[in-house]
Amino acid sequence: MKIAIIGTGNLGTSIAKGLITNNAITSLYLTSRHPEYLDEFEGYRHVYISSDNVEAVQKSDIILCCTQPAQFEWVLQEIKPHLTEKHVLISTVTGFVIPKIETIVGTNQFIIRAMPNTAIAVGKSMTCICSNTLGEKRIKVAEAIFNRLGHSMVIPENKMQAATVICASGIAFWMRLIRATTQAAIQLGFDAEDAQELSMYTCQGAATLLIQNGQHPEEEID
Repeated sequence: MKIAIIGTGNLGTSIAKGLITNNAITSLYLTSRHPEYLDEFEGYRHVYISSDNVEAVQKSDIILCCTQPAQFEWVLQEIKPHLTEKHVLISTVTGFVIPKIETIVGTNQFIIRAMPNTAIAVGKSMTCICSNTLGEKRIKVAEAIFNRLGHSMVIPENKMQAATVICASGIAFWMRLIRATTQAAIQLGFDAEDAQELSMYTCQGAATLLIQNGQHPEEEID
């Protein structure tokens, strides 16, 4: 895949690392207003660092927009004249619904939204994906990318806000559960480090049981 990541900040960097690790690229263009911050990628083959969004778009087929919301509209205006029928535009930008993107770049583009969570940094994101009507033809492309970075699910766009609460804010919920379990273990006499280890791996084991066995939680409890 010929991929460009426009706005390679924390999220873009995590995506780039996952794609490189999984050999998912033919070429990878990483753009940033401060390309010197991307020095860690300089040693990789077929990875190019630039501040030129237009060049990155012209040399790629899949465009991952990972900018801040305040920058996204002008980035779209900048790259719009250079988008062709081959391009798949994937946005991870919070708050920009597909109809709003279409008003800028048009309805004749493959447009996909993807909402990963912070676990993408360790290749364990739960990423929800939706698309415009045309983008349905390329939804497998987005799934292929984000399944290399965790797990993905295609949902209607009208459920994206709810999915953000469950999957993005949900990370904090599970962290609090682990924290509470850790505190309970400390009160039972374990030191803090051992208590957290007990909590983390118990949580991981519970999730893995459900994922691998495909059962309802109540069945595993029984």
